[in-house]
Amino acid sequence: MSTPAATLAGHTEPDASKALEGLEKLEARLRDDLAWLELPAPAWVPARHVDTQRVLDVAIIGGGMAGLTASAELRLLGIDNHRVFDQAAEGQEGPWVTYARMQTLRSPKQLTGPALRLPALTFRAWFEAQFGRERWDALYKIPRSQWMDYLRWYRRVLALPIRNDARIARIETRDDGLIELDVVSSNKTSSERVLARHVVLATGREGLGGPYVPELAHALPASLYAHSSDAIDFAALRGRRVGVVGASASAFDNAASALEAGAASVDLFIRRAELPRINKLTGIGSPGLVHGFLHLSDEWKWRFLHYAAQSQTPPPRDSVLRVSRYEHARFHLGSPLKNITVQDNEMRVDTPKGTYDLDYLIFATGFHSELDTRAEFAAIAPHVRRWRDRFAHPEGLPNEELASSPDLDRNFAFQSREPRYSDALSRIHCFNHAASLTHGKVAGDIPAISDGAQRLARAIAAMLFDADRERHYAALLAFDTAELAGDEWTDADATDLAASVTP
Repeated sequence: MSTPAATLAGHTEPDASKALEGLEKLEARLRDDLAWLELPAPAWVPARHVDTQRVLDVAIIGGGMAGLTASAELRLLGIDNHRVFDQAAEGQEGPWVTYARMQTLRSPKQLTGPALRLPALTFRAWFEAQFGRERWDALYKIPRSQWMDYLRWYRRVLALPIRNDARIARIETRDDGLIELDVVSSNKTSSERVLARHVVLATGREGLGGPYVPELAHALPASLYAHSSDAIDFAALRGRRVGVVGASASAFDNAASALEAGAASVDLFIRRAELPRINKLTGIGSPGLVHGFLHLSDEWKWRFLHYAAQSQTPPPRDSVLRVSRYEHARFHLGSPLKNITVQDNEMRVDTPKGTYDLDYLIFATGFHSELDTRAEFAAIAPHVRRWRDRFAHPEGLPNEELASSPDLDRNFAFQSREPRYSDALSRIHCFNHAASLTHGKVAGDIPAISDGAQRLARAIAAMLFDADRERHYAALLAFDTAELAGDEWTDADATDLAASVTP
């Protein structure tokens, strides 16, 4: 079964002049909305310099959806002196046009995503401005590349301060309370030291760790396998026997990409005896979950996410059908990989149910959150407290991924294993998937990204104000702009007294 025609109906290019006119009107509406709300607020954070270098109030690492939304909310709150760093080229940030391989987003089209409660900033407003209401009504789900077009517009219309081709090589705290970043160009031809008062790690699903592959993959030649988040040359898989490990949405998206590129066969190796069918967290999605999860006890947070992880999220129906319509796609349930042997650039894969000869393997096995594995975090990783450092999981509910999650405070900031590092780490904020156990799903997924960004930006605003309280108090004392000139009234008692002493 192919994707419904209406799914991609809105992705047909509109009349260029009408689309441009529609966007111009929408952008004028957005400017009016912001003006009526008196946004952005005037800049209010006192400037700080070190050796003539202006210190950033906030450095955001990652220019994908989370980084853009956090940047937008900081700007609306009057924190202008911030910058977003992303290692990708402009317009390539995040997964949408790199390793995401679904045809459409998995989220319902009507979710407002990064709009920050501004109607003119929603995807729907952007879409209807170019295509009209009828096309919106006909749209099934949002085409993946079109979502990236929207995010590019979001960046442009809000004039967000993004620096591309900039990779963070090292993050280190300093004795003066600042955070030092080594920023190198993506081609490694230049480098720069940047100082910031706060750092936000908006690093997406990869979070603080990286792609996870099982141990048996480590001995394979690099030319024979990839993780689903890698750049994969699917055209090179034409006529080849491909295996995909996993049952996630990305597993099916990668399997479909191989099939559509002309793979001779695709075998999906699925550990579970049945595919999960129910997305449990969707069933309780509400503002209560978004705002209430943070305030749950640690045990209840663990119970919620442990159950969701054990239940697993089913792949979308469309993604499964995209694969199953091919006769040479085979589903192997109850088939974890037991062993892989290599001979003459071919692999023999053993499972409990059989042995299979393959030319290439794709591991759609998710990500890990082990901070210690990232070189840029080497200076801070030994001091960051994880949940496993202070919380014993409820009996019978172990989960190593949850245990490795950073133990964040209410400001999304790291906490320290040792008191002497607490202050420094309190200004490094984890705004990515690894924040889920502390804050819930508010730092990376479309449904609650605005709520998360507002929680984060308001926390940083409060911290900046408190840190500069003496300067703000001095400004309070020094403020001398009079609202009254003194000639607006007459003191009745003084007038009566003057009359009583008149000769």
